[in-house]
Amino acid sequence: MLILTRKAMDATTKVTLLSVMLFWSCVECDHPHPLDPLTFSELNLVQTIVQNAYPASKTTNHNLTFNYVGLDEPNKSQILSWISSNPKTKPSSPPPRRAFVVVRFEKHSHQITVDLSTRSIISKDVYEGNGYPMLTFGEQTVASQLPFSYEPFKESLRKRGLNASQVLCASFTIGWFGEAKTKRNVKVKCYYTNGTANLYARPLEGVAAVVDLDDMKIVGYNDRYVIPVPNAEGTEYRASKLKPPFGPKLKGIAVTQHGGPGFTIEGHSVSWANWDFHVGFDIQAGPIISLASIYDLEKQKRRRVLYRGFISELFVPYQDPTEEWYYTTYFDCGEYGFGQSMSSLQPFTDCPPNAAFIDAYYAASDGSPVKIPNAFCIFEKYAGDIMWRHTEISIPNEVITEVRSDVSLVVRIVSTVGNYDYVIDWEFKPSGSIKIGVGLTGILGLKAGTYTHTDEIKEDIYGTLLADNTIGIYHDHFFTYYLDLDIDGEVNSFVKSKLETVKVKDENIGRKSRWTVVSETAKTEADARINLGLKPSELLVVNPNRKTKQGNKIGYRLLPGPAAHPLLLDDDYPQIRGAFTNYNVWVTPYNKSEKWAAGSYVDRSRGDDTIAVWSTRDREIEEKDIVLWYVMGFHHVPSQEDFPVMPTLSGGFELRPTNFFESNPVLKASSPKPLQWPNCTSQH
Repeated sequence: MLILTRKAMDATTKVTLLSVMLFWSCVECDHPHPLDPLTFSELNLVQTIVQNAYPASKTTNHNLTFNYVGLDEPNKSQILSWISSNPKTKPSSPPPRRAFVVVRFEKHSHQITVDLSTRSIISKDVYEGNGYPMLTFGEQTVASQLPFSYEPFKESLRKRGLNASQVLCASFTIGWFGEAKTKRNVKVKCYYTNGTANLYARPLEGVAAVVDLDDMKIVGYNDRYVIPVPNAEGTEYRASKLKPPFGPKLKGIAVTQHGGPGFTIEGHSVSWANWDFHVGFDIQAGPIISLASIYDLEKQKRRRVLYRGFISELFVPYQDPTEEWYYTTYFDCGEYGFGQSMSSLQPFTDCPPNAAFIDAYYAASDGSPVKIPNAFCIFEKYAGDIMWRHTEISIPNEVITEVRSDVSLVVRIVSTVGNYDYVIDWEFKPSGSIKIGVGLTGILGLKAGTYTHTDEIKEDIYGTLLADNTIGIYHDHFFTYYLDLDIDGEVNSFVKSKLETVKVKDENIGRKSRWTVVSETAKTEADARINLGLKPSELLVVNPNRKTKQGNKIGYRLLPGPAAHPLLLDDDYPQIRGAFTNYNVWVTPYNKSEKWAAGSYVDRSRGDDTIAVWSTRDREIEEKDIVLWYVMGFHHVPSQEDFPVMPTLSGGFELRPTNFFESNPVLKASSPKPLQWPNCTSQH
């Protein structure tokens, strides 16, 4: 069942609620879109089918665990054929609905494909490679409770004078550091919540348990030293718990659309202005944008831009090499699940009053469906921006001013992976641009220390002293985006255009130099590996077989965001696993099986199934169906303003049409009609 709720506010700030409920499932709707995420009913069906095939043992502790359940995406050719078929002759049903499932059973990872129409398993095998599947919330919860019945941990609490009822623990992946054999182990670290909800600000430094997730028991324990738990004072962030003075005071702004929304949502398909696209969900990737196409007013037809786009991996290595922290190198998609970590969005604060909401569903550890209410919000954004303008004063006796106000459509999610909250926006603009925004907020990774002032520090503390006995550890965030651009079709090429300085040879001209554009089409994968920021460049995906009237190849350009490069050594184990960040840009030929930049089994992986390995085949990419992988990074040096909760740090990039249209596609666009506001005069 999909519930779509629209909330709007009128000019007098009265709240009106318009609720539209669209009910569908594999039973209730005969023909869901072939890229729709698995429904509540479908997840239930998958659970039943798999549980019947893998009965839990009554004599062992090795129960069946559902680590990944997602749509087994139909072949691209099937999707495109179904989409392009004439509505009058469209096949009676879309491609078959199938689910891909990874379960942990009897200490092995099993890969299963379930056909939902025939209610049967059509393939299954045991994964024999390196690495383990994503951690489930259920596994993490059980593991984090084990220390409380473990006597050495109880003694650690007594030694520190801590009340066990006010201690919370969490599970953390531990990576791979050259071990010949590994087990599916995690470390459990704990925090003290007395006096604050900001548990991450009060860590029990030096204490850690090692838990085997398969046997679900503690297999190692350390209590290396006693450092006082940082004070709770100044760590609270809940509005109800804060004390005056308050501020700064902000006036409210009413967001109104008296004519109703300018977009429509049918299931997971969205139409707005000149854009059509599909919004999907995956437990590992989170939001997936598919089949984005734009209507060309001049050509009077809809044109393809993006077949599929999502965050393939988010690599977060911390920079503390001590025993308690060296392994802290997270892969937030492949280890923790960016999708299952998505938060329920709060109307009026996470999203404006004119937002519509869509729920999401994923499979819990036991395979049962879990609902994330308000997982997505979709809204029209008008922030007073200008779409285009010009004032002309050169014409005698006339001043010409033409301005168009900018409106865009935003698809937003927030994924809270442990301490960090990631705000992810996909913003569609009438000009043809797609802007992808990233916001980092939440709580820093904090370490307890003995210092209260920087003058006391005589050694590297691997971070910034933020408060008494509190250190914010240096770390990175590397977002790797999978972008399957189909510019007017699948056959595309990747063009690198360098901006180079040229000397002016004509001595009769005062200029000595200029710059020009030197373009090169990448022929193989090796040609398309690029580190940004070293030289000025333009990066385009073009359709070499389609040109404008003036003869330019139609395309889309990547306008990059922050150009951060990894600073770890290439042979450092976390960087071996995260080698997909070695370049900011990769281009590969489309391959349905190549969608996870860090590999399919990331927990304790060894870096042998990443894009850095795939691309060593140096396959041809000229005039092929290609995928652009873009890595956007942040080196985060914490500051005191980031404590106790971090103001949002924003970044992003843009996919911008380049010779895609014959001219400005929004030349004839009109600004939204303004509401009539009461006259306001300044008071002095």
